[in-house]
Amino acid sequence: MSGPGAAIVAEARLWLGTPYVHQASCRGGGADCLGLLRGVWRGVVGQEPAPVPPYTADWNEAARSEALWEAARGVLCEKPLCKAAPGDVLLFRMRQGGVAKHLGLQSLTGSAPAFIHAYTGHGVIESPLSAPWARRLVARFAFPDTLETKE
Repeated sequence: MSGPGAAIVAEARLWLGTPYVHQASCRGGGADCLGLLRGVWRGVVGQEPAPVPPYTADWNEAARSEALWEAARGVLCEKPLCKAAPGDVLLFRMRQGGVAKHLGLQSLTGSAPAFIHAYTGHGVIESPLSAPWARRLVARFAFPDTLETKE
């Protein structure tokens, strides 16, 4: 693996073992799924593109607003679900009929796909992108091609 995807995956793997802490984004100290993505962005790209407003941990929000999906569309490049590449940002709907509120980063593709994510009770882990996870996947994004990564 080479290119921007390799840099994204390498940075995400540095976060493995970071405990789960809602709204945190500190490698080794604590992160949630958005905090992991924010930290990887800082490590690979640099300054975050926008401040993050407070958000709830509830996967069954009553607001019905796809705020995370819309925010991702504003910063990342949406791509077809079937076009998997290492370093892709994955968006999951954790409850049927609920809003999409879980993020991960594709680490492996092919016959044994995997992703890195921060998960309640587990912290930052690398998980197989198994059938139960794949069924929850609703969107796939790439980091923008126009951004220059840190050297």
